[in-house]
Amino acid sequence: SWYGEPYHGRQTASGEIYDMHQMTAAHKSLAFGTVVKVNRRDTGADVVVRINDRGPYIKGRIIDLSKAAAYKIGMQKAGVVPVSVAILR
Repeated sequence: SWYGEPYHGRQTASGEIYDMHQMTAAHKSLAFGTVVKVNRRDTGADVVVRINDRGPYIKGRIIDLSKAAAYKIGMQKAGVVPVSVAILR
């Protein structure tokens, strides 16, 4: 899934100010600053993001992408798509 308004400009769990135009994401347990590659399993599109927030808090979801990252893999309209996540660093 992804998130944008009304979170844009609010403080994230890491203390950063959320900027929906940056390539960032929220994850429940990965350390802040972890860089991951998110692959959209149905199309093969991928994006590299940095974890800077906590979430998602809806059962069955593994990562919340920023609006910019969601647009990069073409999921802005669907809202939720199947993905895999690989840690890069």
